[in-house]
Amino acid sequence: MILDVGQIISQLGKEKGIDKSVIIDAIKEALESAARKKYGMNKILEATYDPETGEFEILSFRTVVEEITDPDTQMSIGEAQALDPEAQAGDNIGERLSTKDLGRIAAQTARQIIMQKVKDAEREVIYNEFIGRKGEIINGIVQRYERDCLIIDLGKTEAIMPPSEQIPRERYRQSDRIRAYIKDVTKTSRGPEILLSRSDPRMILKLFEQEVPEVYEGVVGILSVAREPGFRTKIAVRSKDRDVDPVGACVGMKGSRVQSVVQELRGERIDIIAWDEDPAKFVCNALQPAEIIRVLVNESGKTMEVIVPEEQLLLAIGKKGQNVKLASKLVGWHIEVRAEGQVEDALKRAEGLFAKKPEAEVPPPEGGAEGAAPAGGDAAEAEAGGAPPAEAPDVVAKEGDAPPEE
Repeated sequence: MILDVGQIISQLGKEKGIDKSVIIDAIKEALESAARKKYGMNKILEATYDPETGEFEILSFRTVVEEITDPDTQMSIGEAQALDPEAQAGDNIGERLSTKDLGRIAAQTARQIIMQKVKDAEREVIYNEFIGRKGEIINGIVQRYERDCLIIDLGKTEAIMPPSEQIPRERYRQSDRIRAYIKDVTKTSRGPEILLSRSDPRMILKLFEQEVPEVYEGVVGILSVAREPGFRTKIAVRSKDRDVDPVGACVGMKGSRVQSVVQELRGERIDIIAWDEDPAKFVCNALQPAEIIRVLVNESGKTMEVIVPEEQLLLAIGKKGQNVKLASKLVGWHIEVRAEGQVEDALKRAEGLFAKKPEAEVPPPEGGAEGAAPAGGDAAEAEAGGAPPAEAPDVVAKEGDAPPEE
């Protein structure tokens, strides 16, 4: 069978984005497989393609020998010289085989091989395309939900967004347009699997790159991102140019730039924080708009205790602790927030403990009815229901119990 399929190959290559050589090799393999089923599995067959005429043909090669032991792979010198007068022992002679009678089954097998090879090549093209786009934001069309996983049509292939990568409370309908972050691309037996995400913190960075030219050009850098998907996000920004305000650049005129990102995330609140080398100042920026009185830093344990006015305690902590939790993620330190009044009470209690401690350490005088009397008197007064000192009730009880009775 001599096939003129040059135009078919060119058209198929354009439609699938596959190189012509891949399709030609697939057709050659298919013809060789079909010919072996027709003429014998032991034959040495080779399919060839003429690019000028666009024709395929199948050749059967046999070795010229003086004595034939395998008719499928060997031929006599006389038979060889009938084909080529200069043939000698040891030469390989190729004969063109008729492919008209390959049969329906052989032709179907050839077709299956060609389609499989084309599919494999197409999958490889798709994988190479999307592995190069990993870490980008892509547009797609929602197809359906499968076991809570979102299936998205990307044109050439489909992608998947599992529940863990979706934003809580976001629901889509078929044919809705969606933008998502390409988190990973892997090869599977069914082709490339593209994992999309809308909850990944890196999506925030990519959205700001698209909306803020200074971020895209690298003048303003986003150093860290802390995110509660669907609720609130904090980003820390720093400018490489002293004349460029990093926070103002990300916010935009009348908040236009940050609002574009908020709309894409369907109302997720975004706090833009000025990064600072000093962790204490950085924490004060991260907890805004809460007012900070002072910060106690424990560098060895990477913990901070933040003191705020009592009326701003709830603002500093945030709804369900989101503000302080995100600030802790953003800075990379463990943060505890306390009200100013609570700290003062704790200091007073501590002062009371330290004030009473020297008296408790003084041993009672020997023989001492006189030395034991004050402690015994206090203990008796406590047992009788007398009011102990208001500032340190625990200390008084301990002092009365401490001296042994004689």
